[in-house]
Amino acid sequence: MDMFSLLALFGGVAFFLFGMKTMSLSLGKISGERLESLLGGLTSNPFRGAVLGALITVGMQSSSAVTVMLVGLVDSGVMAFDGAVSVVIGSNIGTTFTSWILSLSGTDSGSILLNLLSPEGLAPLAAVCGIILMTASKSVKRRELGRALMGFSILFYGMHIMRNAAAPLAESDGFQGLLVAFGNPMPSLIVGALFTGIIQSSAASVGILQALSASGFIPFRTAFPIVLGQNIGTCVTALIASIGVGANARRVAAVHLIFNLSGALICFLIFITVDLLFAPPFFGAAVDPFTIALSHTVFNLIGAAVFLPASRAVRRRIKGNKIFT
Repeated sequence: MDMFSLLALFGGVAFFLFGMKTMSLSLGKISGERLESLLGGLTSNPFRGAVLGALITVGMQSSSAVTVMLVGLVDSGVMAFDGAVSVVIGSNIGTTFTSWILSLSGTDSGSILLNLLSPEGLAPLAAVCGIILMTASKSVKRRELGRALMGFSILFYGMHIMRNAAAPLAESDGFQGLLVAFGNPMPSLIVGALFTGIIQSSAASVGILQALSASGFIPFRTAFPIVLGQNIGTCVTALIASIGVGANARRVAAVHLIFNLSGALICFLIFITVDLLFAPPFFGAAVDPFTIALSHTVFNLIGAAVFLPASRAVRRRIKGNKIFT
């Protein structure tokens, strides 16, 4: 991999993060007050709250942004802590939507709908619609929607650059050696957590992993622990937002951390046990973007299935902890 390819890879990451940030900020401006009202009116039904959290995160494309918003709402008294817990759980499911769209990158099938839903189809369409709204509309909200669509397009353009830049990695002895060094699941988990914590976006870090998987040299044994670590690293933003706020707001950040950390550790232990006892052949097989998206989704669905029924007990436990009083 030459210097130009490396520069293109980092440039693609920059486009990806800028597009995601632009899209998230614009959507937040459009739906800020309505979203707060909607969240504030949540009932005590945890499953409805989880569905709402997933839908909102699909729209905003950032579970971190939704969690930070919840911290602010709970701290201001607009929303109760009990109602926020299920929304946090749902937001972790909603954040997997981006990885599924990205998994369609490079798809060339006979289905017009499938090709249209791929990044190559969505990006130019979103760019055209976005620039029309930004330049031709007099409505502030429509212009913000146009900026959100442009951010959406830039996000996928960045992904396209990353995929092309990562292609030469398949012929790089250094990259293959690095993957061998990360053959141990624990370093892979730590790397996933640290990298996601730095860029503060699990959707972005999962997207980067999907781009690198195009090299064909990332085995499932390496990729899955990285995905688990990425879900831990995404908690950094909410933890930062919880500094200097009230007890209930800190509890929201704690729920986010407990959900991702406990789920990741449970899945990690199961993964290691299965690998040691049975060593399934597919653990050593190379992954593709679809497999990474599936792993990301399955992890969060399993976590939600375990956590939602126990959410009442978790809330009581957190409320009774002296750290949050």
